[in-house]
Amino acid sequence: MSARQLHLNAFLMNTGHHEASWRLPESDPHSSTSIAHYTRLAQTAERGKLDSIFFADSPTLWSTIGRRPSGSLEPTVALAAIAALTERIGLIATASTTYNEPYNLARRFASVDHLSGGRAGWNIVTTATLDAARNFNLDELPSHAARYARAEEFLQVAKKLWDSWDDAAVLGDKEAGRWGDERLVYPADHVGGHFRVAGALNVPRSPQGHPLLVQAGSSEDGRAFAALHAEAIFTAQQTLEEAQAFYADVKRRAAAAGRDPAGVLVLPGIVPVLGDTEAEARDLEAELDRLIVPEYARDNLAKQLKLDPSELDLDKELPEHLPSEDEIEGAKSRFTLIVDLARRERLTVRRLIGRLGGGRGHRTFTGTAEQVADAIVEWFDDGAADGFNIMPAVLPSGLEAFVDRVVPVLQERGRFRTEYTGTTLRDHYGLARPENPRRREALESAVKGVLAHSR
Repeated sequence: MSARQLHLNAFLMNTGHHEASWRLPESDPHSSTSIAHYTRLAQTAERGKLDSIFFADSPTLWSTIGRRPSGSLEPTVALAAIAALTERIGLIATASTTYNEPYNLARRFASVDHLSGGRAGWNIVTTATLDAARNFNLDELPSHAARYARAEEFLQVAKKLWDSWDDAAVLGDKEAGRWGDERLVYPADHVGGHFRVAGALNVPRSPQGHPLLVQAGSSEDGRAFAALHAEAIFTAQQTLEEAQAFYADVKRRAAAAGRDPAGVLVLPGIVPVLGDTEAEARDLEAELDRLIVPEYARDNLAKQLKLDPSELDLDKELPEHLPSEDEIEGAKSRFTLIVDLARRERLTVRRLIGRLGGGRGHRTFTGTAEQVADAIVEWFDDGAADGFNIMPAVLPSGLEAFVDRVVPVLQERGRFRTEYTGTTLRDHYGLARPENPRRREALESAVKGVLAHSR
């Protein structure tokens, strides 16, 4: 078996990542609110020994409801239910630092980590839509820089809260009548530019110390944040060269921040469209693209590009004059990816919509299990990825096909585990449980007090 092993996460989205997947005969258009649907998917991922499952989220109604299934369960609630019916699969949820408070969110993730026996992860996002801002008492979207400044302090507070209980604080000493040691609880005592948080968390330190920290932004601010904090990065690149450049950049930044680059895992998204033959896979891809409603997709593309839909002619290329990335306060890196893809391949708007329909800018790969495995291994071996965020075009069949056909190929090549070797999400990703710096600080303070008293 190869010493370096792939990490594979299953990104679950209702009927699948292709926007027309819900129109296939096999699809249940009501699956977005079915916990039974998501539980079966999690169990399938666990059967394949995948590292984790992942839910995206936004505090707003996502997409136009005429276009595709919209509305979703709150992900930490969904993962708490899934935790009870799975044993090993990691459980990662997205939550925004712009529209939450550190105390509530730290408590939710610590709770999921306890309920699951140490399988929780948090995908940290800053939320890039004006619609979300207007759901939270704001008239305008906070600037990109302001959102990341808040995220930086938010995470500082969350870590203080997760570390506000020492691992040894709970005694459970029935004989002495002492449940816990008050000296081993450390209030946050945080006063900053965005937050004031006084007390300790009302949940003991969780099995992983704190949830695995995931980040999903590839802008300049996103990369800087990831280099300092992320333990896994979900990212989107279309070409091997782009992926290699991103991989090298974030690893370099992590090293410059004093971190071990091997502890920052880069997981690009890939949308596998599988068939027993390449022709069969191409037929499925063509059927999905045929079912896209172009008018809905054009309106969504216009919103991403900060244009009026009337400026996009379905049978022409993108307009020559587009906003620059600096003018975009939303998802900067995704804007650039879409424009670069369209310009590089001289795509009409209609063809661009088709390319984005499967994964919204993530790489789509259509072919047999062997061909998909080849594509994964190439990026893994050539310094472009530590693993992949698997985004099946259709669910549940796409995940079942990946687990039953692609995973065995990767296992035969010695690139992926045949059994779990640990019980926590950190075990799966090969990451250590973080020490509690608050205990060290408390001990140092106590020693100084003793020395001062002895004088």
